[in-house]
Amino acid sequence: MILLTLPDGSARRFDGPVTGDELARSIGPGLAKAALAVKVDGIMRDLALPIERDAKVEIVTRTNPDALELLRHDAAHVLAEAVQELFPGTQITFGPAVDNGFYYDFARDEKFTPEDFPRIEARMKEIVDRDEAIVRETWTRDEAIGYFAAKGEAFKAEYVGTIPEDESISIYRQGKFVDLCTGPHLPSTGKLGKAFKLTKLAGAYWRADARNAQLQRIYGTAWADDKQLQAHLGQIEEAERRDHRRLGREMELFHQQDEAAGMVFWHPKGWTLFRTLEDFLRRRLERAGYLEVRTPQLVDRKLWEESGHWEKFREHMYIAENEAGLRQFVADPKERVFALKPMNCPCHVQIFNQGLKSYRDLPLRMAEFGSCHRHEPSGALHGIMRVRNFIQDDAHIFCTEDQVTAESIAFCELLHGIYRDLGFPEVAVRFADRPPVRAGADPVWDRAEAALGAAVEAAKLPHTMAPGEGAFYGPKLEFHLKDSIGRSWQCGTLQVDFVLPERLDASYVGQDGAKHRPVMLHRAILGSMERFIGVLIEHHAGKFPLWLAPVQAVVATIVSEADDHARRVKGALDDAGLRADIDLRNEKINYKVREHSLAKVPALLVVGKKEAAQGTVALRRLDGSDQEVLALDEAVTRLRNEAAAPGAS
Repeated sequence: MILLTLPDGSARRFDGPVTGDELARSIGPGLAKAALAVKVDGIMRDLALPIERDAKVEIVTRTNPDALELLRHDAAHVLAEAVQELFPGTQITFGPAVDNGFYYDFARDEKFTPEDFPRIEARMKEIVDRDEAIVRETWTRDEAIGYFAAKGEAFKAEYVGTIPEDESISIYRQGKFVDLCTGPHLPSTGKLGKAFKLTKLAGAYWRADARNAQLQRIYGTAWADDKQLQAHLGQIEEAERRDHRRLGREMELFHQQDEAAGMVFWHPKGWTLFRTLEDFLRRRLERAGYLEVRTPQLVDRKLWEESGHWEKFREHMYIAENEAGLRQFVADPKERVFALKPMNCPCHVQIFNQGLKSYRDLPLRMAEFGSCHRHEPSGALHGIMRVRNFIQDDAHIFCTEDQVTAESIAFCELLHGIYRDLGFPEVAVRFADRPPVRAGADPVWDRAEAALGAAVEAAKLPHTMAPGEGAFYGPKLEFHLKDSIGRSWQCGTLQVDFVLPERLDASYVGQDGAKHRPVMLHRAILGSMERFIGVLIEHHAGKFPLWLAPVQAVVATIVSEADDHARRVKGALDDAGLRADIDLRNEKINYKVREHSLAKVPALLVVGKKEAAQGTVALRRLDGSDQEVLALDEAVTRLRNEAAAPGAS
């Protein structure tokens, strides 16, 4: 007898093993028709697989949030089937579900182009209409290798060869298409529906190794219904309009070039934006009791070995090599070799270690706008969102174990307040626990996870779990903010670390007169300044609030007779501390208004003969609100008040 408990608490008994499909049919024909998969004790499984023991079960339909990953995975398989039908000789590799969609990597001599997408999508829809049964089969390793090799699928055959000989191979068949996959899958291609669209092409390397063959990756998006698909496509279109790379050029904020790939050339307006954001954050940190420090860019390899970063991050670190240093490095790896820092934490421990620290000195909150370098793969670079050199709004709190909860709560309050002031009121929190590869023994991780868990509970912080996604040294909280078009960005982090203070011999004298290890809280609010500015550009579509705008106001003349008055207006704005420009060009005012509107200047002060005679200005706003004619002093006072940074007073 098997007892299956449904989500509403009701139970059904069966004399023997029962499939998910049979369970759905026993509940009702409507559910059986809508069923896509079954969750058994929280694990998604094919409907056709038998359930052989007592379990909590749930029939998954399109309305279930878990269905999206299943639909996207199947869309990848349908894509692969369509490509092989349309382009014989194309080899398949792998194609998973990803955030908002799916992709599949192909090996083909000819290049795919976006012009191929309509034809591929049409064939995918034909495959859906065929309603091909999707059937799981179990093969031996040799059977799978022989099958894929005979079909000319060299990549699949190679991969199967890496699987242990005694391990069975999971194969899924839909129509004539056969693929290696662990599943689960839909019962048939007809269940996929047609709410999908191919979106872009990219390059990829076989098994993510640049030494291997280059593949062609086709991306797509898939949703439960057409309404969701259209909403997502609308979001993509809006995201393209807000793309920080295009706006960065148009607004003259920054540029990037091949001679410094993954680095940013900040132009005057962009650097003004950068400094304004940095100053805003610095003021908040000072009020919260942080002490700002500065540490070297170039640090001896010895420190990175002691901290564990050399072993963990060596391939992403830039090594300082001159001819003499390189000879020493080759001759004796223990010779002094320096690396550009990829993070700030070991350097902050060095400052903590200078002089004797007492429990009375704790908590010690140490902040740095630290310049870090990491060698990101060229394919991962994306404007200023993913770079190789970045400024991190980094800080480390050295505290006692008893202080972890209070410091964590204070940090979360600071972070949420800053996010609100920057226009991000919606923040989701994820609790990431120990990863498979980590530093420190399990008892140490037990303490760290318990400490962070207690802080989350005390703060009454709603969160979801991210199993196995913790940092190298400890569990962490990830803070995901939502932008104006609904996208999520992971920016802030809080990590509890018992390991690094031990490795780098940090200690303080406790109330008992003995030495103790501090707990180290790694925390960031914006994360990478470059990336966060990219997020801000796209969030505001370049139309920054007045306090943040690189150029806050432009004085523009209608006629040359108003030039002297325009200069007086510009001087008054300067005296008020506003970032203002003046436009005295012999151009029509409509041309000037349009040009400065495209440059996203928040306020335009227009002056002509009448304004010059009366000592007034015509104030126009970027947001399109009605133009106002104001006395000069009133206009300046109003703009100065509006330009105050949040929390500046």
